[in-house]
Amino acid sequence: PFAEVRPEDLHKFGLIPEFIGRLPMISTVEALDERALVRILVEPKNALIKQFQRLFELDEVELEFTDSAIAAIAAVALRRGIGARGLRSILEEILLNVMYQVPSDEQIAQVLVDADVVTEGASPTLITHADLSRSRKSA
Repeated sequence: PFAEVRPEDLHKFGLIPEFIGRLPMISTVEALDERALVRILVEPKNALIKQFQRLFELDEVELEFTDSAIAAIAAVALRRGIGARGLRSILEEILLNVMYQVPSDEQIAQVLVDADVVTEGASPTLITHADLSRSRKSA
């Protein structure tokens, strides 16, 4: 519906003509879909997922997200209508308790976030160094 916004439309919306005249260009954008939000989470050099992984690396802990968890984060952002700017708040919401727990527990080697963490409010899976050693020995 807003693919072609004209100065008259902005005036009808309530902007004063003096302000509209100072806008050199008027452009429109398409709403982001779930696929675009997933790409924003993982693809850029400074993607949000990578930022949180680096944060956990400071405590020598590996942070992993399942593909279904990443899709669920994007779906929550769409459902809440908060778009790409809200992705960080969703990540902070699901990782808040773990971010406080990890620095004080040297036994934690890995944190795994799956879709249940995002959709059901479950806690992320904490994997200790001992758990990793046992799984390597049994493999």
